[in-house]
Amino acid sequence: MKELLETIKGCTLCEAHLPLGPNPVLAASRSSSVLVIGQAPGTKVHATGIPWNDASGKELRRWLGVSPELFYDPAIFGIVPMGFCYPGRGKGGDLPPRPECAPTWHPALLEKMPGIKLKLLIGQYAQRYYLGKERKKNLTETVRDFRDYLPEFFPLVHPSPRNKLWQKRNPWFEEEVVPALRNQMESIL
Repeated sequence: MKELLETIKGCTLCEAHLPLGPNPVLAASRSSSVLVIGQAPGTKVHATGIPWNDASGKELRRWLGVSPELFYDPAIFGIVPMGFCYPGRGKGGDLPPRPECAPTWHPALLEKMPGIKLKLLIGQYAQRYYLGKERKKNLTETVRDFRDYLPEFFPLVHPSPRNKLWQKRNPWFEEEVVPALRNQMESIL
């Protein structure tokens, strides 16, 4: 695993497309139990090299009901985004994760993490890649029907502050999904 992580951290596969240059951000261990599969690092995470080290990460940890110390223990949480580097900015926010990362690196990483009990699929990119035709008509329906994907996957909306309006329009998320997610965490941890 150590060798693979070092190889990934030195990856320059899509360097020509990265406005801030390559800086792959991930964390994983052979003993990881929960795999957090998000989108791609933002500028703050790119600068610090610490995954989910921003407002989105704080909200995700609240949903999970875990402390930062627990979340950042790779023996418990593997953090493997769809794109490992900051992809740049578009009209409505950050650009999508680079398409090269997941097919290039995820299979090798998953092979080295045999103890994964649950994969958190955060956002549409992770859900599209891992659920394929099994996902629902849109992200809202996929997240609402999260039970259909257990015990392997738990689809979530992205915890970005930009999604506060989505959460306000979908109060069932906080009422039903967050408690179910915490129950999953308790049973695994």
